[in-house]
Amino acid sequence: MDHRSSPVPIPRALQRPPTSLPPPSNPGSSLSAAAFAPEPPTPAPSPTPFTGFIYSHEDHRRENQAIEVEKEEVDVVDSPLEALARDFAALELSQRKALLSAIFRASDTATLSFVLEFVSPLLKVDPFKVLPTELCLRVLSCVDDPKTLARAAQVSRRWAMLVSDDIIWKGLCERLNYCNQLPPAVSPQILHRRSFDAPSAAQFLPARPSSVLVASPPSAPTPLTTLPVTVTSSTLGTTEVIRDLPLMDSTYSPILARSERPQSYRAFIRQRYMIDSAWLSAGTLAARHVTTDQGVVTCLHLTDKYIAVALDNSRIHIFTADGKLLHTLTGHVMGVWAIMPWGDTLVSGGCDRDLRVWDLVTGTCKRVMRGHTSTVRCLKMSDSRTAISGSRDASLRVWDIETGECLHVLTGHQASVRCLEVHGDICVSGSYDTTAKVWSISRGALLHTLTGHFSQIYALAFDGEKIATGSLDTTVRVWSADSGQCLAVLQGHTSLVGQLQMSGNTLVTGSSDGSTRVWDLKRMVCVHRLAAHDNSVTTLQFDENRIVTGGSDGRVKIWDIKSGHHIRDLACTFEAVWRVAFEDDKVVVLASRQNRTHMEVISFAPPIQDV
Repeated sequence: MDHRSSPVPIPRALQRPPTSLPPPSNPGSSLSAAAFAPEPPTPAPSPTPFTGFIYSHEDHRRENQAIEVEKEEVDVVDSPLEALARDFAALELSQRKALLSAIFRASDTATLSFVLEFVSPLLKVDPFKVLPTELCLRVLSCVDDPKTLARAAQVSRRWAMLVSDDIIWKGLCERLNYCNQLPPAVSPQILHRRSFDAPSAAQFLPARPSSVLVASPPSAPTPLTTLPVTVTSSTLGTTEVIRDLPLMDSTYSPILARSERPQSYRAFIRQRYMIDSAWLSAGTLAARHVTTDQGVVTCLHLTDKYIAVALDNSRIHIFTADGKLLHTLTGHVMGVWAIMPWGDTLVSGGCDRDLRVWDLVTGTCKRVMRGHTSTVRCLKMSDSRTAISGSRDASLRVWDIETGECLHVLTGHQASVRCLEVHGDICVSGSYDTTAKVWSISRGALLHTLTGHFSQIYALAFDGEKIATGSLDTTVRVWSADSGQCLAVLQGHTSLVGQLQMSGNTLVTGSSDGSTRVWDLKRMVCVHRLAAHDNSVTTLQFDENRIVTGGSDGRVKIWDIKSGHHIRDLACTFEAVWRVAFEDDKVVVLASRQNRTHMEVISFAPPIQDV
């Protein structure tokens, strides 16, 4: 018998289960639901002898593919959302609008809120992705806030590339009036550099905590500085070290040395932003020096390289720009009342009637100039080799400090010369004889005599065109340097006006009545009256942003020069403040506490690694 001609039964384990029929929908049918129930499972029959049929793996694969296709067809048919989306896409625009209007009118508030949240991001378009680069840069160049630009750089790589273009930061420097402080090392290559080194908004925040002044611990502090005390004999050039004497208790933090100059406009603005923020609320004590003997500070000068301090105990202390003690210049035998640095040279004068020329690199005296018959009270330099001194002998002298020769003796005052200012070849002197005089330095000639005050002149300011004089008669007078005519009499103070500074059309005055006034010299009116101190204003200085004042009440205050508002007090506790001088990144305070003279250097510069 041929076994291939007879049907071969498929094993039950490989058979597909029969599809169960649904029960009849008519409840009145005579067939019961039990008739449609699936059969209970039965044991599989014993395997039959091999009959020659082979169920291959290929047949199993084709069977599974058929099942998958059936499932996909069922899914497509059973997905109404996809079908609705296809139908909506096939509609015309007007039909779409009508359908959506109907849906939105039928929706509740929660559904509409969901639609708003979903649709709003879809409607937003990044303009810098579609606009040309030149137009994007033009838009960014209108932003006047560096912090906004820094935040814009965090949006995307495209925004970061645009914001990193240094031409934007160059324009911002000009709009923020930083032109006179622009870094000289900026090159044309940096101006057109574009990179993904985007600034962070956090970089434009103060580098230090916005709290009160904190004294930083110095590295390797030196509790006591010992310097040789030298005595210069009457024979020029012979000096002798007589003993080592501790002069000053010093604390210095070299980690707060002046920051390096930034090499791009972006880095420069970031540095300026951090410095301005530190002026408002922060600051770090970079150096403190305390003299071990009594002494009143008579002069304080800041240069790019040095801090020079003169005292009435005959000493002159020279510090680096960040407050490290370099030299103590000894040679005067009485109090030093006038000093003037120029580069690495310093000229000094005092009660011993001598003028001395010092080399600040070595700390040695180069020459002594004699001629005055009384205390040298004031001193200025017109160039690197010409010095002008005013004395209580009522005369002024013009010196060549290279040769030590007296070029001119300017006579005419009837009393002590209290103050003088120099601009170019013109020198203006103020005297206790109530007059001020205008001199030609090169010719040694008197040009004008300014009369009008009723009492001694204690302070003056001169910018080459205008002269301002402050007097014991409580008034400030403004004069023309060309004609010598009085342009205005500024009244308002009630006591001695002993502090003056003038810049452009702005004049700031300080008085013994404790007030500071800001004057507009265009209109000759008082713009701000600052109730600065409880007692005399002993020192002041201002720039285009702020005024710093010190008083005999021991306080140092910072003011906004534009609004006249008090910004804050420096956290310094003194009995009296002698002198205050500042630059854009630091302020130097000379004051007295417990019968000792203190010098503190407060730094507002960010650390070097943060620039």
